[in-house]
Amino acid sequence: MSTGRDGWLLRLKSGLSQSSERITGGITGLFTKRKLDQATLDDLEEILIAGDLGVGPAMKLSQSLADQRFDQEITPEEVHAILADEVANILEPVAAPLEVNPHQKPFVILVCGVNGSGKTTTIGKLANQFRSQEKSVILAAADTFRAAAVEQLQVWGERSNAPVITGNPGTDPAGLAFAALEQAKSEGADVLMIDTAGRLQNRKDLMAELEKIVRVVKKLDDKAPHATLLVMDATIGQNALSQVEAFKDMIDVSGLVMTKLDGSAKGGVVIALAERFGLPVHAVGVGEGIDDLRPFDARAFARSLMGLDA
Repeated sequence: MSTGRDGWLLRLKSGLSQSSERITGGITGLFTKRKLDQATLDDLEEILIAGDLGVGPAMKLSQSLADQRFDQEITPEEVHAILADEVANILEPVAAPLEVNPHQKPFVILVCGVNGSGKTTTIGKLANQFRSQEKSVILAAADTFRAAAVEQLQVWGERSNAPVITGNPGTDPAGLAFAALEQAKSEGADVLMIDTAGRLQNRKDLMAELEKIVRVVKKLDDKAPHATLLVMDATIGQNALSQVEAFKDMIDVSGLVMTKLDGSAKGGVVIALAERFGLPVHAVGVGEGIDDLRPFDARAFARSLMGLDA
């Protein structure tokens, strides 16, 4: 397998191929030997909306294309290139790597997301990245009601050489988070990542639990958590918007991580999320491998989404 940036860009393009084909296939059919007229722009908007970019971004992209080439003949390849540039312009303001502030030690990262979003896997991959940067990392298994979640985090802890703080099944998650922060402080750890439950269907319970975790860790560090990540599964498409709304109602989400882009034809939802919320997108995942989660590169993502080499 290719390694380094070139290898990652290939995996990104391959991972986004379903999303790309959904959009570019429609564009190719639409722009074969046609002038850019209003009917064509209306059809383009429909293709982009169907590609999960959202109504606002679809209108903005169509208008940008019209501003540049209205009433002129234009090839599908030219459309792909123009749209890739415009998508990159939408995404670049939110493309922000997750930075660990060395002056906030331990740097506490609270990780949220519904069950099945890839939350625990994301924690493991981030832990591996931090360890490769010579940072000491502790993981806290505060999803105490799901034994499988605790076991999965322990496996990732072993893979990344990061100790995992666990409790007995049903242990109070906030109490476990507090104990983990105490340990991280006493050991001088650089990073503490706290895995949380994802039972969004019981929102009141989850809200109370998340609020309690935040309240309790603030007793030890009034600035904690220093980052609150929401991990999103790209395969849910437009449902991601309501998920962000739900979690933002519960907790101060500071950034997003998008997973499972390789299994989705709905990767365009990243653009809808950027336009609606403006939250930083820290990283995207395009596979199960430990290196398949990388900082979000707006231009590479935009070009891959439009079927172009990044």
